[in-house]
Amino acid sequence: MAMAALRREGRRFLLSPNPSPVLARSAICSEESSPIGVRGISTQIVRNRMKSVKNIQKITKAMKMVAASKLRAVQVRTENSRGFWQPFTALLGDVPSVDVKKNVIVTISSDKGLCGGINSTSVKISKSLFKVTAGPEKAVKYVILGEKGKVQLMRDSKNRIEMTISELQKNPLNYTQVSVLADDILKNVEYDALRIVFNKFQSVVSFLPTISTILSPEIVERESEAGGKLGDLDSYEIEGGETKAEILQNLAEFQFSCVLFNAVLENACSELGARMSAMDSSSRNAGEMLDRLTLTYNRTRQASITTELIEIISGASALTG
Repeated sequence: MAMAALRREGRRFLLSPNPSPVLARSAICSEESSPIGVRGISTQIVRNRMKSVKNIQKITKAMKMVAASKLRAVQVRTENSRGFWQPFTALLGDVPSVDVKKNVIVTISSDKGLCGGINSTSVKISKSLFKVTAGPEKAVKYVILGEKGKVQLMRDSKNRIEMTISELQKNPLNYTQVSVLADDILKNVEYDALRIVFNKFQSVVSFLPTISTILSPEIVERESEAGGKLGDLDSYEIEGGETKAEILQNLAEFQFSCVLFNAVLENACSELGARMSAMDSSSRNAGEMLDRLTLTYNRTRQASITTELIEIISGASALTG
């Protein structure tokens, strides 16, 4: 509702007869040579614009307060979720440079705008990652979470989008919901490597674009046999009668759900922080514009009063003369 009201006030502001404060001021200050009645209309235009700017400022301040109230709760959940994926990084590692044939880029964005460049950053990183991983005999697909990322990637990568999911943050997320979502993604896409692109929360004014890589069980086993960063898997003993392939399959699914849960929360936290900063800047800009419009209005009003006094004095002098 607040975003709709902000767009409505913005349209009123843009569709005013004199959309620029400088043009409005120049038109008002030249009213001495204008017909009778233009003076009052010009003053009314400035008043209407001041009212629109005040309404926009109220909306941006309210949106900042709402984002601040949500941020604390999401931040606590985000910090707690970081313990889910860290053991997997210690066990399986995070190998972004591994060369595979089937790459799936999972781009996490928001469903709403007015949050700075957070969504554009995720899309730019995804496109850069696509260029790096694409090649002959290689397939790269997108899985997009969030409406804003979908809108931007549909422009030039429509045929490469495998799945789109929106309205994730309509209700508070929990691990059960994300695990069901992760299972749905794994069932509908073929992959050798899942590369999750999201914004990691650092503070209210900063976030870090991050890429997490999850390998398929076959690639993990191949890399483990070849040594390198995944070579320590053979040092663990397998109990319970399960084979190594079955354990790697279970680990890959659980790792993806844990990393995706943390990534969604990190991105939601970054979105709220970016929205707070954006709305704070908008409120300050609205205040500065309101000051300029107030000065223009006062000068116009004073000029009209001075003109009327001059006309009265001139008329009186003409009668007495």
